[in-house]
Amino acid sequence: MRSLPPVGIVIIGRNEGERLVRCLASAGGAHAIVYVDSGSTDGSVAAAREAGAEVVELDVSVPFTAARARNAGLARLLEIAPDARFVQMVDGDCELARDWIGVGSAALEDDGTLAAVFGRRRERHPDASLYNAMCDEEWDVPVGPVRACGGDALFRIAALQEAGGYDPTLIAGEEPDLCWRMGARGWAIRRLPAEMTLHDAAMTRFSQAHRRSKRAGHAFAELVWRHGSVADPSWRRAVKSTLLWGIGLPGIAVAGALGAFAWLPALILPIGVAGLFGVQWLRIASAKRRAGFGARYAQGAAGVLLATKISQAAGLLRFHLNRLRGRRGGLIEYKASG
Repeated sequence: MRSLPPVGIVIIGRNEGERLVRCLASAGGAHAIVYVDSGSTDGSVAAAREAGAEVVELDVSVPFTAARARNAGLARLLEIAPDARFVQMVDGDCELARDWIGVGSAALEDDGTLAAVFGRRRERHPDASLYNAMCDEEWDVPVGPVRACGGDALFRIAALQEAGGYDPTLIAGEEPDLCWRMGARGWAIRRLPAEMTLHDAAMTRFSQAHRRSKRAGHAFAELVWRHGSVADPSWRRAVKSTLLWGIGLPGIAVAGALGAFAWLPALILPIGVAGLFGVQWLRIASAKRRAGFGARYAQGAAGVLLATKISQAAGLLRFHLNRLRGRRGGLIEYKASG
């Protein structure tokens, strides 16, 4: 059998409870394990120490971000395991697949141009709610070269360091930002045809989907603002879509209903906008049906995606309002303690 190179694992978490216990158990056998805690109050730190992980407790006087936690974890990993060449970043609500580290590290060893690889992230309970099922669909990106990875990925430490690590000031979108900077330096990222992690979104209410989408809107707005004309086209498309469906069309409907356009009957514009949303709902649902999803899921997911355009708009506006006021926004969390 092929021997594993020195691979460290950095786990980040905040009040993940039993989810963290499962994550720690799945990381057993790694060269070194570091757990970074962002102010948990549920015994996560004690659980990590009991599992044999090196623990880093972030200073609570400095705003928490996932990027800050991952940077702190990598720094501590290199102190206790300076020979580590690769690092698996993983969120504390995920469980690593048994063979993933071997598969991922082999890919990095075989191709020196790869900065990071990742595999299939699955949702633990996709049948528990429509929102969980949508997460499971979201994780299933095509195999092959990609522009960015998510929070779970196996990185070449040299590539991470060359790009300057994660930007600790970002409250969301830290992985696309990092991947963009690595790509600008000639590094590649690949999705492998292998199981990687089992994720537990525990998302059962629309209010959670709203907050998660609000965070996404904030992330795309900040990424486009920071990178400007060289921003990833997918980020710009996301912002344009939010402006159209989350702000522009709803704004026109409200203005029409309030009589802002005196030469038109009050209900003409709201009815017209509702019709456009209906057509878009049908387009999204039809596309999901063609992709092999059942009618009930396709229709429900299309509705949630359209409804949360307002949520994304809230995140976009929050970023720009804070920017104009010269202050940073806090974390946007959607999950209850585990």
